[in-house]
Amino acid sequence: MKIGIIGAGGIAYKLHLPQLMQVPGVKVTHIAGREEWRLKFLCEKFDIPHYTLNYDDIVADDSLDAVVVATPHPQHVPFGLAVLNAGKHLLIQKPLCGKMEEADAFVDAVSKTNKTVLALPHFGADSYKARELVESGAIGKVTGAGCRVSHGGPEVYYAEVRDAFDEKSEYLWFFRASDASVGALFDMGVYAVANLVSVLGSVQSVMGQVATVDKPTTLEDTATLILHFANGAVGCMETGWCDPARTFQMRVHGTKGKIVIPGDHGASMTLWEPTSYTREDAPPKATPIDAFESDRGSAHAHWVQCINEGRHPERSHAWAARHVTEILLAGLESSRTGQRVTIRSRAERE
Repeated sequence: MKIGIIGAGGIAYKLHLPQLMQVPGVKVTHIAGREEWRLKFLCEKFDIPHYTLNYDDIVADDSLDAVVVATPHPQHVPFGLAVLNAGKHLLIQKPLCGKMEEADAFVDAVSKTNKTVLALPHFGADSYKARELVESGAIGKVTGAGCRVSHGGPEVYYAEVRDAFDEKSEYLWFFRASDASVGALFDMGVYAVANLVSVLGSVQSVMGQVATVDKPTTLEDTATLILHFANGAVGCMETGWCDPARTFQMRVHGTKGKIVIPGDHGASMTLWEPTSYTREDAPPKATPIDAFESDRGSAHAHWVQCINEGRHPERSHAWAARHVTEILLAGLESSRTGQRVTIRSRAERE
């Protein structure tokens, strides 16, 4: 399977190329980018035979079976649509986009193709295991959930990228509204919202508050959303670019217990269950559960597996990506208006 990559930036260097090199039966043969020295560096490091400064060359190349779109956010859907129109499988970098019209157009295009599309952050084995526990009734009726995903900001993330490419520029397109269109809510919050949706299902309404606390941008660098799920549960999503200690935490609460990710003492997760329903001082019982990443593999391994099986990913498909996009946009709207926003789409495939 021959794969092309559109975009020769940090995400291609740090994520896509290293993971694709570990997937049997595939070869990245073409890469497109704006800076020739980056392209030459990536071709040498990852043994890529061909590069081009013209993104359209990747779309038009009939030798390619599949394409990874690894560009800044506003370019995701336009290139994604071009790839699908060219009859190629597609992996599109998160977030899907910052406009609902684009998300709708993308889902419409995906529904008309027989090509495999992965369009959300990949969910690890812990997310699938948590969903399994919820559906089995292990924690009873789900009542609430929370997830926080945050880090120190694009400048921290891109320090290693600049070092790799031996660049001195301090320019970060993430901070410029004209280049990025959306801020930390979409860049990092997409992980938190997507994981909550993956475990609990569709969201019916959103209330949100965003702020610019510390970063040199007019875009939001901090956000919190309150999510009302279709199953009746209420969840909280937190994210931001102002957390250099870095955070990934998720919890799901129910009438018979709770799931906490990551778990205690190195476990993937911990299932907490009450030892008494009538005595508050009775200590809860903790059961460590390990969900090994090898059971799911990387995003790229999962994508290739789905291509070989002729299907879309179970969770990271276009319909879920549109649903998450609508939730994020609703968070921005709610922060502006102070009102709860109803969600019309669903996470499930139509």
